[in-house]
Amino acid sequence: MLEVGVRNPSNGVETFGLSGLNAVYWNQSEPALYEYSISRGESRVAAGGALVADTGVHTGRSPKDKFVVRDAQTDGTVWWDNNAEMSQEHFEVLLADFKAHAKGLDLFVQDLYGGADPEHRLNVRVFNEYAWHNLFIRNMLLRPQAAELEGFVPEMTIIDLPSFKADPARHGCRSETVIACDFSRKIVLIGGTSYAGEMKKSVFTFLNYLLPQKGVMSMHCSANVGNEGDTAVFFGLSGTGKTTLSADPQRTLVGDDEHGWSKTGVFNFEGGCYAKTIKLSAEAEPEIYSTTQRFGTVLENVVLDDNRVPDFNDGSKTENTRAAYPIHFISNASSTGRAPVPKTIIMLTADAFGVMPPIARLTPAQAMYHFLSGYTAKVAGTEKGVTEPQATFSTCFGAPFIPRHPSEYGNLLRDLIAEYDVDCWLVNTGWTGGAYGTGSRMPIKATRALLHGALDGTLQDASFRTDTNFGFEVPLEVPGVDARILTPRETWADKEAYDVQAHKLVQMFIDNFEKFEDHVDGAVREAALGILTAAE
Repeated sequence: MLEVGVRNPSNGVETFGLSGLNAVYWNQSEPALYEYSISRGESRVAAGGALVADTGVHTGRSPKDKFVVRDAQTDGTVWWDNNAEMSQEHFEVLLADFKAHAKGLDLFVQDLYGGADPEHRLNVRVFNEYAWHNLFIRNMLLRPQAAELEGFVPEMTIIDLPSFKADPARHGCRSETVIACDFSRKIVLIGGTSYAGEMKKSVFTFLNYLLPQKGVMSMHCSANVGNEGDTAVFFGLSGTGKTTLSADPQRTLVGDDEHGWSKTGVFNFEGGCYAKTIKLSAEAEPEIYSTTQRFGTVLENVVLDDNRVPDFNDGSKTENTRAAYPIHFISNASSTGRAPVPKTIIMLTADAFGVMPPIARLTPAQAMYHFLSGYTAKVAGTEKGVTEPQATFSTCFGAPFIPRHPSEYGNLLRDLIAEYDVDCWLVNTGWTGGAYGTGSRMPIKATRALLHGALDGTLQDASFRTDTNFGFEVPLEVPGVDARILTPRETWADKEAYDVQAHKLVQMFIDNFEKFEDHVDGAVREAALGILTAAE
C-alpha cells in the first residue's frame, strides 16, 4: 500500500524513476497541504478559509505550448491539424531533463482517478513541485477510498514542475513552457507554467483519446438530472452559461465540465469544479460563492483586501480568476457522479451578433452539425483589437482538448442520439434586439423558462416556425416569454441591418464547416445545405 505520509525514496520505482529527491509527500490531506504550501511561501489563507495562490505570468492555459508525441500508435489516430507534434526523440530528452531537474526537490504526490464509472476510470498519479498544485488536483479529480489505494497502479502519470524551463531547440517545443503528452506511454510533462488548470485538462485530453475507441462519448459539458432520472447535458464554450444553467436547485448536479456517455449512462470525469469567480456574488450565484468561503477551496489569482477578504470584482491580475473545490461543496451535487443516459441535449451559444433565436429544436443531423461547429462569439473589448463581435468556432465545444478527428466524436454522438431518442435544443444566451453594443443580453428569466420547457418536455407541444437562416425549428410562443424575442428580426429596429448581420453569420458557418464536409453523412450535409441555401 502507498501509505499517506512523507517518504524518503531509495529505489526510484514508486517515483517513476525520479531519483535523488529530497522527500516525497504522498497522498497528503488538505490540512497538511495547507501547512506545506504556506510554509514554503506558495500561498496565503483568505478570510473565509480558502487557500489563495497566484499563477504568475500564466493566468490561463497555454494551448500553443501543448504537444503530442507522434509515434506508430498516434500517427494515424491523432488529428494533427489540431495537435502540435513532438518527436519521440525530443520527448525522451525532455523526460530525462525533467528527471534531472527534479533531483533535490520535495515532490507532492496524489493517487487519484478520472471517471466516476469504474468500468471506464483512469488511474492517475500526479507529481507536483508545489503543494498548492497537489491540493488543486486532489480537489479536481476523484479520490480513491482507502481500500482502493491498496495495490493502486497508475495508468497515467503527470509530472508538473513549474520551475523547469524548456529549451525549444533541445526539446522540440515553442518556448520555455511545455505541456507534452505521450499517449502511448500515458505520460504528461508540464513545465514552465504555474497555471494548475493544465493538469486538469491533460487528464481530459487523455480520456478524449482513450474512450472513443471503447465506444464511450467524451464530452466537454455540464450535466444534471431531475427526480425522474431525466438527465440533461449542456455543451458550451466559456461564457455561454454552461455552469450557471446546469446549477438548478430543482435538479441534481452531476458535474460542471467534463463527462462520458456510455451505454449505462453519463458519468463525471471529475470530483470537483473549477469555476470562474470574476464578479462572483452571493446574490447571483450563492452555491458557488459559498465554496469560496470554505477551507479546502483553492482560489487562483484572486485579489485579497487588507483583511484578506476576496475581492471578486478586481480583475487586475486577470479576468480568469478561479475557484477549485470538491463537488461535494455544492449542496445538491450527486454523490456518485453518475446518471442515466440523457433525455435532453442542450447546446449553448452566446451569439453576440443578435441573430440566433433564444431556443431552437434540432434534428439529429442538425445537432451533429452544430456540435461539429461549436459556435459562440467574442464581444468587443474582450481582447485587444476586437472592436465588433467575432465568431468563434471550437469543434465539439472543446477543440483544444480534442486529440482525435471531430468526426469520431460527432458520429458517436449521432449514434447515441438515435439509439436513445434524445431531444436536442440549441439555446442562445447572447444578444437580442441588436448585436453587442446595440442590443441587450438575453433575459436570464426567459432563458430559464425556455430551458425548463425543454427539459420537462412541454416545449415539444408548442407551435414552431422554420428559421429562414439556419433551417431549425423555433417555437412561436411560450408561456411567460415575450414572443418577440423568439423571432430575433422582430426585435431589431432596423430590419435590413438584421438581414445583413444574419447573412454575415450564416456565411461564417458555411466557411467553417467546409473542413468537415467530407467526414459527415448525407443527412448532416443536408443540414449544412439548408444553411447554404439561406445564404444565397
